Amino acid sequence: MSPPLDVAAVDDLILFPRAIAFSEATALEPLPNLSEDCNGTKLFIKRDDCNSLAFGGNKVRQLEYYFGDAIAQGADTVLITGAVQSNFARITAGFAAKLGMQCHIQLESRVDTSSDSYHSSGNVLLDRLFGAQLHYFPEGENEDGADAKLEEMADALRLQGRKPYVIHLGLGHKPYGALGYVRGAAEIVRQLRKQDLQIDEIFVASGSGSTHAGLLFGLRMFGCDSKVTGVCVRRKKELQIDRIRAHCIGLVSMLNFDPDLKFDDFRVTDEVLRPGYGQANSQVWEAMLCAARREGLVLDPTYSGKTMAAFLSQARQSPANSNLLFIHTGGTPGIFAYQDQLEKYLS
Repeated sequence: MSPPLDVAAVDDLILFPRAIAFSEATALEPLPNLSEDCNGTKLFIKRDDCNSLAFGGNKVRQLEYYFGDAIAQGADTVLITGAVQSNFARITAGFAAKLGMQCHIQLESRVDTSSDSYHSSGNVLLDRLFGAQLHYFPEGENEDGADAKLEEMADALRLQGRKPYVIHLGLGHKPYGALGYVRGAAEIVRQLRKQDLQIDEIFVASGSGSTHAGLLFGLRMFGCDSKVTGVCVRRKKELQIDRIRAHCIGLVSMLNFDPDLKFDDFRVTDEVLRPGYGQANSQVWEAMLCAARREGLVLDPTYSGKTMAAFLSQARQSPANSNLLFIHTGGTPGIFAYQDQLEKYLS
């Protein structure tokens, strides 16, 4: 076990190259109207949806380290795979454009829908706007196969004289993205100390697991013992816990630091996962409407909406005077891909 470190040392700890996408800390602020609805529980939000690049979101922090590594390797092209409405892919396309790099996006068939808006609006429209070249993968639950296809595409690009860099989806690769949330955890700790605020529990979307793992690892690294609950958006909690542990093991190796994470540190809930990835239930739609109409917050049904649903569920049953923090991971453009479903709840 390594002793907790000072947040001021974060730049000395993360020695991996970073392509800086934004310089200002995102706001950590109260949610007064939602708090009024929760019997004395005080709710707060970390506005990572307000990062400045390509509509923002948690993937901006992650991609600073992927692009840092890509630049260090002399890459001129990046490749990434994800769902049709992938926020990760959209921000990758925007970041690549900003850096003058070519971007190839592989869109996976994870969500069974014939909706025109899902396949052409939202993030897909932005992918094209940023100049990315789109490719398609016919499966949705084959991470190894999707990554292998990216490698085939990278080989073809090398034959054309390009210098490709692959951002892998599956486990077994260094969790560069998680480094972004080790840094993000340091930012949160600084903000909490400045506001003299103690947070009992933090809620964050848990999909690829890099944000969740990096946040948990970083908080413990810097001496913050707030509970971190990952809200499952793609797979059941048993599988997700294994994924978070794997990322944390990778961080121990990369940072040469062991925060001695306990069994109880790995907290996940799949209470709002049904009916599956990229699909929402009534609890999620209701949480989205509540956030919009009580706080002016825009959430998406795949990630932030599900996290808000679990967040509010916990807030309504927490002891009075508890403090809960919601990490807004962005995904705002994705809401336009679900207009036909959202209309049912707007009426």
